[in-house]
Amino acid sequence: MRIGIINNSKHQQPTHKTPGSSGVDICANIEKDIVLKPGGRTAVPTGVFLEIPMGFEIQVRPRSGLALKHGITVLNSPGTIDSDYRGEILVILVNHSRDPFVIQNGDRVAQLVLAKVEKITWHNIDNLTKTQRGTGGFGSTGKK
Repeated sequence: MRIGIINNSKHQQPTHKTPGSSGVDICANIEKDIVLKPGGRTAVPTGVFLEIPMGFEIQVRPRSGLALKHGITVLNSPGTIDSDYRGEILVILVNHSRDPFVIQNGDRVAQLVLAKVEKITWHNIDNLTKTQRGTGGFGSTGKK
């Protein structure tokens, strides 16, 4: 799918690294390093602006290597970039580790995934259909 992009960063456009990649990595576009303290959060500029077609969104997701090795993840995961947003893509990162983490210019900080969006049409009803689970909430289906 063709997505309009303005890349005002100093880095190459986000690309799929392998033929089977679902997402494209997006890089930090910063003048000076950002030190993300333990428990801290920050919005990382990317210098990228997108024109997403109606009926789609771009999801901002964590990079698994950052999460496993450093405890760094996207705070509002997955973040949503709506089709009518035209501002710079900012990535909200949080540090869940006990150590400060340094974000440098050009670091791959997240991945972007294109997703189709269906619009909701509400239909008022008097009762919900019965299911085996019913109103059972968190953990109600068991451990296995």
